[in-house]
Amino acid sequence: MNNINKIVGTSTADLLKQKSKIETPTGGEQFANHLTSALNEVNDMQKDSEHAIADLATGQVKDLHQAALAIGKAETSMKLMLEIRNKALNAYKEIGRTQV
Repeated sequence: MNNINKIVGTSTADLLKQKSKIETPTGGEQFANHLTSALNEVNDMQKDSEHAIADLATGQVKDLHQAALAIGKAETSMKLMLEIRNKALNAYKEIGRTQV
């Protein structure tokens, strides 16, 4: 019976703290998750744009304004993504040139 008393159980609060540490992504993982999410959104907009263009080409467009908006959103999101990429590459190159 003395052996059983020596066993120390983990409290529920300690288990919850451990769980939150495991589930919480680090800064790098959060950035990667946000980047992946943004790229998926741009990809979805591009797909919508392609679908709208295909509908325009086949004459199946019901609302020309919605098709034009989808194409405009896709174009704007692609330009923004490219600018962000360019800024990130420039920052990376600048860090690489920095002398320590």
